[in-house]
Amino acid sequence: MVDTRITYSVPWNLFLITAGSAIIALALKGIAFEHAFIPGGIFGVSSLVYFASGLGRISLWYLLFNIPLFIIAWKFISKRFLLYSLYAMLFFTGIYAVLDVNFQIHNQLYAAVTCGVLSGLGAGIVLRSLGSNGGLDVMGVLFYQKFNIGLGKFYFFFNAVLYAFSFVFFDNDLVIASVIMLFCTSFAMEYALSMFSQRKVVLVISDKPKEISAMVNQQFNMGSTLLNGTGGYSGAPKQIVMTVINNIQLKRLEEIVFTIDPTALFIAENTFSVIGSNLARRKIY
Repeated sequence: MVDTRITYSVPWNLFLITAGSAIIALALKGIAFEHAFIPGGIFGVSSLVYFASGLGRISLWYLLFNIPLFIIAWKFISKRFLLYSLYAMLFFTGIYAVLDVNFQIHNQLYAAVTCGVLSGLGAGIVLRSLGSNGGLDVMGVLFYQKFNIGLGKFYFFFNAVLYAFSFVFFDNDLVIASVIMLFCTSFAMEYALSMFSQRKVVLVISDKPKEISAMVNQQFNMGSTLLNGTGGYSGAPKQIVMTVINNIQLKRLEEIVFTIDPTALFIAENTFSVIGSNLARRKIY
C-alpha cells in the first residue's frame, strides 16, 4: 500500500512546491525575460502589462493580479489547497524578483523550447503536490468545481485571448515564439506528472488464465482479474487476465506469459491515472 503519510505531509509538499517554483523562476527570469516572451496564464498577463507599459515589475504585477483571485477562491476551494498554492505563488514571486540570471541563449527558437521544457518540468513538480502554481490554476479549479468547465478548455480560451492582445503590442515572431514556449511547457508538464504515475493495463487472452494469474500474484505481488469472454470464431467461453503494472515490470510479465502459454495474446495499453488497490491513493485537496 502506498504510504500516504509522506505524500500528505507538509514537509514533502513544501519541498515539491519549493523545488518546482524555483525551476520555473529560473526559466522565466533567465530565458523568457531576456527575450521578452509572453508566458501563458496570469504571469503572461503580468508580462504583457510590463512589456507594453514599462511600468513596475513583472513580479509586482503578478502579485497584484493574484490577490483578488485568491480572495474570490477562498470561499469555494479547499483551504489546504489554497494555502499551498499561496505559498507557491509567494515563493515564486520572491525568487523571480531577486534572481539575476541569464542563460545566454540567443536563438529565439532555442530559447522558447528550453524555457518551455524547464518551466513545464517545474510546473509538473508543483502539481504533484497538494497545491498548484497559483494564478490561473486556482481559477481553473474554481471554474471546474462550480461550472464544470474543463481545465483544458479554460486554459485554452484564456491564453487565446492573451495572445490575441499580444499580437497587437508585439512583433509577430515574438508572439509565435511565446506560443511555441507554451506548447513545450504543456508537454513537459504532462511528462513530469506522468513520469512516476504511468502504468500499463495488460490483457492476456490464453488457454491457461489461472496459471498466468497465479504467477502475476506470486512474481509481482499484484492482483489480477479474470474477465469472462467468448471466442468470436469458436464460441467457446474464455477467461481474460487483466492486471495493471508499471513500465519496468512489463517485459518480465511478457516473458512469464509466453513461457506459460506460447500461443497467448498479450495486449498492453498505456494509462495515466490508476487509483486504488496498492497502486495509488486518490489525491484529496
